[in-house]
Amino acid sequence: MTATAHPAARGGYAKGRATREEILDSAMRLFGEVGYHTASLREVSARVGISHPGLLHHFASKAALLEAVLVRRDEIDQAAFDADVAAGTDFFDALVRVVERNAERPGIVELFATLSAEATSPEHPAHRYFEARYRTVIDQSVSAFTRWQSAGRLRAGIEPLVAARLIVAVMDGLQVQFLMERDGPGAQLDMAAALRAQIDALRAP
Repeated sequence: MTATAHPAARGGYAKGRATREEILDSAMRLFGEVGYHTASLREVSARVGISHPGLLHHFASKAALLEAVLVRRDEIDQAAFDADVAAGTDFFDALVRVVERNAERPGIVELFATLSAEATSPEHPAHRYFEARYRTVIDQSVSAFTRWQSAGRLRAGIEPLVAARLIVAVMDGLQVQFLMERDGPGAQLDMAAALRAQIDALRAP
């Protein structure tokens, strides 16, 4: 016989989950705005409208909150990326789609740009996360470019590792330019179009 949770318990669980999601959303925005070191848990709790001890009930430390924010961001992006690839989308076309989606979420772009710069310090709590993330993206890109090379699609004279590093460098650089120009006059930078142009430049003529 399977026990059924009391309605009050289910309601409490749902409320707790909603509060946790709100904390993650607020922390994601704050980390993107001011960086990890400047942000405080008290500011996050104030934005959510709960007490500081109430926030600590969900996340025991700022480092734990940062880890949860990064994991959530990756889960959202990875799920969409995997769905594109599973539907038959080329690896690099799926990568461009990730950039297209991020352009609609400037807070996500700001979060990544700010934290990835801070996390170059080995003492930063997200250092290992970003180290592993860059390694994964480069390894996956190398594999894709190696397939291109085997099929004669990669431009002659360019090694897959060099091509992969170029793609990662372009993506990061475009994010910085996107953030610098988002509130300026004129048309906003189209990161997806610029990335696609770089990918096309690596194709064999």
